[in-house]
Amino acid sequence: MAQEYEDWYSTIGRRADHLEKPLLESLFSKFPEAHSILEVGCGTGHFTRWFEAHGLRAIDLDISLPMLCEARRYEPSDYLRADAHHLHFAARTFDIVTLITTLEFLQDPMHALQEAHRVARRGLILGVINSKSWIGRKYRRRGSPPWKNAHFFTPGELVQMVRQITGKDSEPFWRTTLWRFWPWALPLPWGGFIGMGVRIK
Repeated sequence: MAQEYEDWYSTIGRRADHLEKPLLESLFSKFPEAHSILEVGCGTGHFTRWFEAHGLRAIDLDISLPMLCEARRYEPSDYLRADAHHLHFAARTFDIVTLITTLEFLQDPMHALQEAHRVARRGLILGVINSKSWIGRKYRRRGSPPWKNAHFFTPGELVQMVRQITGKDSEPFWRTTLWRFWPWALPLPWGGFIGMGVRIK
């Protein structure tokens, strides 16, 4: 599965990747002062390498040893094996903490968000598959790993979760991609991939 994950981005997932990265880049532009990033659930390091190419100092972790081994095959970096629910870092260690296609697979996503918020200094960035989208419904129908136990979210649900963690007055900002249908990210609730950011006050 680790090899298939990386191969997906260079084959049938190439189009999605070309939409998701500009969306994430637009979120990062809201944090011009950020220099360090913690990627929780880094998988094979696909986005890790992209972060570093943009000049960010990245620390990346995943609970899956096969994923981390695959990541190190592409680039030796600061990949750590750790649980998203228990981040062994001091409070406010990193400028930004990201979870990209990670919350969907966690046993307790709220607790993981609390941990991410604790170790973040400036903000959080999330990338999540939309449960109300065409692609979200397609993945649910598959019923096979890793989608069998995934829990997808809507933009509204994510906003509510983020505000519970960061405060009711926080202002999450988000866009979605319309994979296969539209080349730009827009604030549409039915887009397949949700990119969301929030500044920590």
